[in-house]
Amino acid sequence: MPSVAIVGRPNVGKSALFNRLAKRRIAIVHDQPGVTRDRLAAPCMATQTACTVVDTGGIGATLDDGFAQQVTLEADIAIQTADLILFVVDAQEGLTPIDRALGQKLRKADKPVLLVINKVDDRKHESAFAEMAALGLGEGIFVSAEHGRNFAELVHEIDRHLAPLAGEIEVAAEEAEKVGIKLTIIGKPNAGKSSLVNAILKDERTIVSDIAGTTRDAIDLPYTFEGEQFTLIDTAGLRPRGRRDSSVEVFSAMRTEKAIRRADLCILVVDLAAGVSAQDRKIAQLVLKEKKPCLIVLNKFDLFHPGAPMKHRKKEAEEQVRRELFFLHYAPFVCVSAKEGTAVIQVLKQALAVRDGARNIPTTGVLNRMLQLAFQVNPPPTVGKGTKRLKLYYATTAVNERYAVVPVPTFVLFVNDKTLMNSSYEQYLSNRLRQEHPAPGIPVVFSVRSRRREDREG
Repeated sequence: MPSVAIVGRPNVGKSALFNRLAKRRIAIVHDQPGVTRDRLAAPCMATQTACTVVDTGGIGATLDDGFAQQVTLEADIAIQTADLILFVVDAQEGLTPIDRALGQKLRKADKPVLLVINKVDDRKHESAFAEMAALGLGEGIFVSAEHGRNFAELVHEIDRHLAPLAGEIEVAAEEAEKVGIKLTIIGKPNAGKSSLVNAILKDERTIVSDIAGTTRDAIDLPYTFEGEQFTLIDTAGLRPRGRRDSSVEVFSAMRTEKAIRRADLCILVVDLAAGVSAQDRKIAQLVLKEKKPCLIVLNKFDLFHPGAPMKHRKKEAEEQVRRELFFLHYAPFVCVSAKEGTAVIQVLKQALAVRDGARNIPTTGVLNRMLQLAFQVNPPPTVGKGTKRLKLYYATTAVNERYAVVPVPTFVLFVNDKTLMNSSYEQYLSNRLRQEHPAPGIPVVFSVRSRRREDREG
């Protein structure tokens, strides 16, 4: 749904407006500035257009507990991800330097902004309208969030801004429902990608041959499984760049790389009988670089130590893939034989499990408690002469892809100095996050931001 962010300095009535739009008393309304700290989100029940309304902490708050910067950054995230911004000002107090600074910032934002002049409880407060025009955001709409005055006009304006966008989103949602989960099948030539697709479809839809490089283009194939829609994208096998011996093969590789970028979930097919090769590792690195969800399919399992007990074969297969593709440790794996049709249905079942796990994103409160405990259990190492240590102030979650069927969240960490975060400690935090909040197949992506002025300006 479209998102409407309510922003403004402390104590201008954002939470009261949020509660009225949500038609529920969710946000705490209090005369003390800075009561709202986190983003609060709820379905907007007042508009005809279905949307989500987001309340933010007051921008520019001077809070005794040191949360002012985090509240500002939370509001920045809401601004970046919103489709419409309601900039709330106080008609009774008039414009302040914070209002003017925020107005200047919003004028530069590439988002529609609706100026909401709040606390216009009677006609005597309407004299502030001329002063508000100095913000350069139009005449604005006067309301009294507390008493509901002129609230219908505000709702009408929100609907007017969101109606065209809602139409686009509805079309995109219908299209996404038709396409379903986009599974891009990747791997080196002759790993059995097309055989896997045919085994799933129970049809000879793609050409299968022992000659490497038979598939030249990315082929989209729709499929329904247990009421769920899938689009299987069969791709050309990726050779090492130095061995791409024709322009056709070069363009095929480019299409494959593009298919990876548009995938909801990458299915990396490995020839288990031949073992994990250097090219398999390069393809896996491409998945990692694109920060894509991944499922590893160990194909030709029927040829892998066929005389040994099944339990030992699976254990050895797991050890091999975890050793050779250690950097893709977040990806679950399935042992199949595409040629024999053995266990291929597990690929789709695992894909659904990855999607369901990806939707279980920790809330801001849970994330902060989880990471603060991780810092207490294993504090970061000191740097230099033992005088500097990484400190975590706050963490939040951002999901950038609106229509992602399998979302990959970015965990934004606000710290004292991002240069103090080394790869080993980031890996430790990633492991702790996976232990407490597992999401198999989904990469853990951190965005570390400094409090230092030079980093913020940079």
